[in-house]
Amino acid sequence: MTATQDTYALVSAYYAAFNRQDLAGMLALLAEDVLHEPSQGTPRAGKALFADFLAHMNHRYRETVIDPVVLASSDGSRAAAEFTLDGQYLQTDEGLPAARGQGYRLRVGAFFEIVDGRIARVSNHYNLNDWIAQVEAG
Repeated sequence: MTATQDTYALVSAYYAAFNRQDLAGMLALLAEDVLHEPSQGTPRAGKALFADFLAHMNHRYRETVIDPVVLASSDGSRAAAEFTLDGQYLQTDEGLPAARGQGYRLRVGAFFEIVDGRIARVSNHYNLNDWIAQVEAG
């Protein structure tokens, strides 16, 4: 396989594990010093902090990535993905509206850096105001 194909397969495997809520499967694809840059909030570095974040998210939200489109650079060092996130808000998260099992759909963009066949950085971007409007509408 080419570097581009390897990166495409890596990012695709990441989202497949996400959809299974397979925390161990996702973590296996990450570099030890992975940098996670959320759309809102403080970046976190390291696999342990990323694992804490994933556990938090799985407890409060049920989400599925739908129809991801993955693009990879020719050298395989960078990738981007766009997809629809189909979710349900299960438990109230600090500073956000009250959870009542509301459903939502968001368009999300993500950017990846790949080092030695592992995801070394993931940056997620979505419209928080759109999410808030959807969950407040209930």
